[in-house]
Amino acid sequence: KSVVITAGFIEKEPLKELCKVVDAIKVDLKAFRQKYYSEIVRGELKPVLEAMQTIVEQGTWLEIVYLVVPTLNDSEKEIRDLSQFVKEFLGAEVPIHFTRFYPQYLLKNLPPTPVSTLERCKAIADAEGLKYVYIGNVPGHSAENTYCPDCGQLLVARTGFLIREMNIVNDKCPKCGTRIPGIWK
Repeated sequence: KSVVITAGFIEKEPLKELCKVVDAIKVDLKAFRQKYYSEIVRGELKPVLEAMQTIVEQGTWLEIVYLVVPTLNDSEKEIRDLSQFVKEFLGAEVPIHFTRFYPQYLLKNLPPTPVSTLERCKAIADAEGLKYVYIGNVPGHSAENTYCPDCGQLLVARTGFLIREMNIVNDKCPKCGTRIPGIWK
């Protein structure tokens, strides 16, 4: 299987061509406000959002990683707006990973993201109806795992990038039969 990891800043036609030859694309979404993209990333948010929509429209598996930076992109409003966008324009089954920031490069003055902040982000996304919300960069946290959105059965147990347990059978939850979207083979 082939996976592309990108910041999502790509023109529509080349992206459509890329979608034909890869199995999945992971977009590192830096924030859900243009101000952050302008001041920190020195880029534009709108093309990234459009790229994610194109990926979904092309039928390529999409996952979003959102690095939660304390005080810069972690407000309740921003996370709620992001979650609503994902549900409405990408689909409730698109996974989103809220990952822990550690101080480096130009942001050494900020603390690491508190785990409680990541848990708040997950709770907001869950409340907005997203089905696959994860916490990343916190090894051993239960929100690294995949659970059935219908019955709560543990489907994939992870520690970091290591899969410790895989319980999905024929793309379904073995307990209730719910189809679990993703690339499992």
